[in-house]
Formats: sequence, C-alpha cells, structure tokens
Amino acid sequence: MHRVRATTASPSRRRRPAWTIAVASAVLLCTGALTAGPARQASVVTPTASAQYRETVNRYCTTCHNSRLRTAGVALDNAVWGAPAEHAEMLEKVVRKLRAGMMPPPGSPRPDDATLAGLASWLESELDRAWSISPDPGRPLLHRLNQAEYSPAIRDLLHLRVDAGSLLPPDDSTYGFDNIADVLRVSPALMERYLFAARNVSALAVGDPAIESTAHTYQVRHDASQNRHVEGLPLGTIGGVRASHYFPLDGEYTLQVTLSRTNLDAIRGLEHPSALEIAIDGQRVFLGRLGGEADLQALFENPAPNSDLIESRLRVTVPVKAGPREVTAAFLEKPPVGGTLHLQSFLRSSADPLDFTGWPHVASLIVSGPFNPSGPGDTPSRRRIFVCMPASESEEPACADRIVRTLARRAYRGMVAEVDVARLLEFYRLGRAKGSFESGIQMALRRLLASPKFLSRAEHEPANLQAGAAYRVSDLELASRLSFFLWSSIPDDELLDVAERGRLSDGTELDRQVGR
Repeated sequence: MHRVRATTASPSRRRRPAWTIAVASAVLLCTGALTAGPARQASVVTPTASAQYRETVNRYCTTCHNSRLRTAGVALDNAVWGAPAEHAEMLEKVVRKLRAGMMPPPGSPRPDDATLAGLASWLESELDRAWSISPDPGRPLLHRLNQAEYSPAIRDLLHLRVDAGSLLPPDDSTYGFDNIADVLRVSPALMERYLFAARNVSALAVGDPAIESTAHTYQVRHDASQNRHVEGLPLGTIGGVRASHYFPLDGEYTLQVTLSRTNLDAIRGLEHPSALEIAIDGQRVFLGRLGGEADLQALFENPAPNSDLIESRLRVTVPVKAGPREVTAAFLEKPPVGGTLHLQSFLRSSADPLDFTGWPHVASLIVSGPFNPSGPGDTPSRRRIFVCMPASESEEPACADRIVRTLARRAYRGMVAEVDVARLLEFYRLGRAKGSFESGIQMALRRLLASPKFLSRAEHEPANLQAGAAYRVSDLELASRLSFFLWSSIPDDELLDVAERGRLSDGTELDRQVGR
C-alpha cells in the first residue's frame, strides 16, 4: 500500500542510523511504503510480557531506572509493560545500550549475555508490533529540486545537458545527504539563481538568436599523464582532452588549445616536431605543428612571450552546426624513437614541473562563440520542444497550446491543471507580442522552468480527511517518488502513462517499472 498520514506522531519505531534509513526507504518505496504526517498515535497495550524479562528488568534495571530516580531520564518500571509506543524513543535508547553491552554498567550485577540478547530482541519485537498496529509512516515535506536533480530533470525534459553547478549554488546537507526536504530551504537569493537558470536554459533550448558569445574552458588535470593514448580520443593520438560542448546556434566558433608549461613559463616538449589535431565529432577541423629546432631556440631566448606566440598557432575558427558535439584536441602519435636516458622515468609524465623535455601536454581547450550566427539550427532540444510548427499566424495559438501542454505534462509530472496551462499561455502571448512565435514559446518555457510546480514536489492530502488517518498516495505522486529516487529526475513518458491510467499502484506493474 502507498499511504501517507494526515498528522505526525510520536516516535513509535526504533531509530536507526541515516544510512540504514536510506536503505530502508529504498525498500519501502519500491515495495509500497507507508508515509505519514503530524498527530499522536494511540497507545498500544502489549500482551502480558514474558515473566522472564519482567524479572530480568526488575532485578537488574529498575533499581536505578525507576519513576522516582529516573537515572539518565529513563524509567522502566511502567514503560516496558504498559504502552511501548508511548515510550518508543526511550526504549530505543535502551535497545542500543543493551546491544552495545553498556547496560548494566561495568561493576554492576548483570545477567548472562544470552539473557541480555533475548531482552533486546524482545523489546525490538514489542516496538515493531506496536508500530504495525498503529504505524506512523511520516509525512513528506515540500521537496525542492536540488542541484543534483536539476541537471537530469532538464536533460529529460528538454534533451539538453546543462551544468547545474554553474547555474545554482551548492545545497545544504545533513547526515551526509543533500536531498533531505527539510534542509532544502528556499531563499530570495536562491530564487534569483533559479530565475537566472530558467532564462539561460530556455534560451539554449529554443536557440535564442540574441545569445551572446561566451568562452568555455575545459581543463586537463595537472597530474594527468599524456605520454600515451587517452581512452575516448581518436586512435593514433597521444594525450589530449575531450569535451562535450553544446553549440547553441549555427555559426562560427573559435577553438584554442593551451599547452602545459614549466615553472619558468616555458612550453614543454618542443625539442622534437609534433602535430596537434582538433576534431569535432571525429572530423578533423585543424592540424597545427610545433616544436623542432626553431621553436626550441626561441624558447631558450625568451620563454614566456615566445611560448605565447607558439600557442597562438593552435587556434582555429570554423563553422559549426548547433547542438551537442564532441570536441577533441590531441597530438598525433609519432613512431617510437629510442631515448638516451638509462634511468627509469617518472610513472606520471607530468610529475616534474622543471622538465621541458618529453611529450608536449595539452593544458586546456577553449571554445568561444557563436560569431556571425546564422540561425538556431536543428537541435535535439528544439525537436523536443516544437512538436508542431505553425504554417501561418492563425495557426500559432493552437500550436502554442499543444507545445505548452506537452511541456507542462512532463515538467509538472502529470499534475497539470487548466489554470497552469492558462498561466503559461499568458507568458507565451507576452513573448509573442515582443517578437516571433519562437520567442513566445521561449518565454513560456522560461516561466515553466521557474514555476514552483517544476522546482518542487508536493503531495496533497485528500479533502475532508480525518486528522491522523492514513490515505493512499496517488499514482502520479508515486511515479515522482519512484523516478526521483531511482533516476534523480522526472518521470519519463511511459511511467507517466502508467500512472495516469491508475496502474502503478498495482504491485505487478510497480515491480515492472522498478525493474525497468
């Protein structure tokens, strides 16, 4: 069953470390967990306790832990035999102390280990039985999209990969987790960043012709060895860098490679001629040469300025079609030549900052642009967004309505009301009045990405629900739980279809979706 409770309760189960809670949550989610919320549970009167454990507690525990002394705030003369659910938090401490062998304390009379283990197991079973009679599954709070969820959500919504770290600030964490709802707070400064992200993401996804030229730098780790082939780079190359770069518009882009230098600011690896290749999606767009006697002599004469001049030869401006592309920069492999050194070299080719010999090393790849843009191109994100294109101005309202509804269904995880669509279409009309049909869609998308229904997950209680009563989580809410737990992202179309037909609450279908 997938239920929540309308009100919270006092603790009625053993508290466990955060990592065990996380694992348990995974099992409960995928098998049909309960969740709940804020009012006290009724006390549970247990059956007559085992005479053996009553005698054990009275003999070894209640001398200190009774209602009069309450040593360490613990009184066991009534709690154990009366209503364990009412004293669950205290009994949890008792179980932990027993399991750790800390009670009775050293020097005090104590039963044998088997008796202590049996007492702990009995207390655990009593607490579990009390919880099963009146469970408190907890009530989920409003859950904000954190940084780790934002990128996958944008990727699955718009077929667009973005770096959330450059758009949003880091999230707070507790117990080692950064996805706990009650620490994912919202501040005015954070909302400004979400608005900034919505503006940038919508412009990239639609292909706004007003996008300004920018430069993205892809660094190579300083301790990376580059004296051998790097996996993922073209065969026949040595070292280098590979970058997955999104080109927002059809246009010209400048690709610049910088090289590693010694601590005297001199490029290393110029004693022999080398050839550097830059490729886009495996197709060579540039081949530059460096090294040899002339470059080495210039390096000795004036290291820093002449190194800058040599690097300036490793730049090219080329036309590129919009969309995600793989850009690589690497040196062509030379035939092996016997060296003159007889000592074993460092395992890492970049270990010595004084050494100017050996292979040249790529330090970074800088992609700048677009320059002279010619249009938005045909990108995966545009194909995802524009499920229709109006042939005339009279067809634009119907097409805009279809686009907005399709995007809202995915972004709002199936929970779309007519008022949501109307609000997005209002922003579409605002953007359309200032520009083209596409600028109107861009404005609607910008509003959608800044909407609380996209940036947060909320589960709603049924109307006229009695306080403390448990109720079923809807299939759409369960779909969001499932997708964000397993994918850290929004539900895909198949999961939404299953949830909208009310089939996800079926155990067999739930198992199939979890497996998928």
